[in-house]
Amino acid sequence: MTSEPEASELRTYSYLGPAGTFTEAALAQVPEARGQRWNPVRNVGEALADVVEGRSDAAMIAIENSIDGGVSTAQDALATMPGLRIVGEYLVPVNFVLVARPGTGLDEVSLISAHPVAYAQCLRWLTDTLPAHAHLPAASNVASAAGLLDGTSDADAAIAAPGVVEHGEYEVLAENIGDNENAVTRFVLVARAAQPPSPTGADKTSLIVELPEEYPGALMEMLEQFATRGINLSLLASRPIGDALGRYRFVIDADGHILDERMADALLGLRRFSPKVLFLGSYPRADRAIVRYPERYSDDVFVEARDWLRGLISGEPDE
Repeated sequence: MTSEPEASELRTYSYLGPAGTFTEAALAQVPEARGQRWNPVRNVGEALADVVEGRSDAAMIAIENSIDGGVSTAQDALATMPGLRIVGEYLVPVNFVLVARPGTGLDEVSLISAHPVAYAQCLRWLTDTLPAHAHLPAASNVASAAGLLDGTSDADAAIAAPGVVEHGEYEVLAENIGDNENAVTRFVLVARAAQPPSPTGADKTSLIVELPEEYPGALMEMLEQFATRGINLSLLASRPIGDALGRYRFVIDADGHILDERMADALLGLRRFSPKVLFLGSYPRADRAIVRYPERYSDDVFVEARDWLRGLISGEPDE
């Protein structure tokens, strides 16, 4: 019979709280987090600081949305907080409900509390259904709803994640109010720097790269490090470095693993080219899709080419 783990043996996971957020739904997908200690925090910076400073073993954060693109606060935090690695990614379908205090009708709603991102993703529905409404920004999808019940919000209703109804007595005025039924948010689990997990064949590598200086073709030169090795990029986003106008870093997701010969060769090329290359991790893709590439970029081809060069250097005849 297996005994329950002692409190001191539990691992701690930080996530954007309180309970009922999409981030909590992403954390629920992590098998090793089940039955462990979950620590709700107020923002991405706090979640990552918990990991850096040892209060948490890992943190779940939103990194990309299929509608709005990259989450800039998360990208900037990863670029400036040292010693972190992405160890996994998780996808959460995004849909929203409109909730209110018990007894409220849809015709009584004029002021709606919502996180700005959630509000933007429901704007078409709101315009069609409640054209005279006003928006009251909220800190999170759960905070927008919680304020209705604790008296801290003047709103008549709130846009929230469906899971919020499990944590309070709400009147659900409408369901599935998002404008895009295919909306998905990508979350990443971040831990302290360690050896990456073994390749699975369905992997992704995340990087942040700075250009050495501004000159014609600099971005092309960076991208060639991937293109000439047959590596597909699934994300390329620019973020201001902040030390001067016109200075940007690039957030990159590349198909493959650091232990793949082609990826390792690309990273060496980037290191020679860029003054700063930040390796954020190699980890299994959430969709588990096998990475395909032409045979000329297989590991065996890279190994054979290196052996050929060593032979030339050692004086062996070139066959």
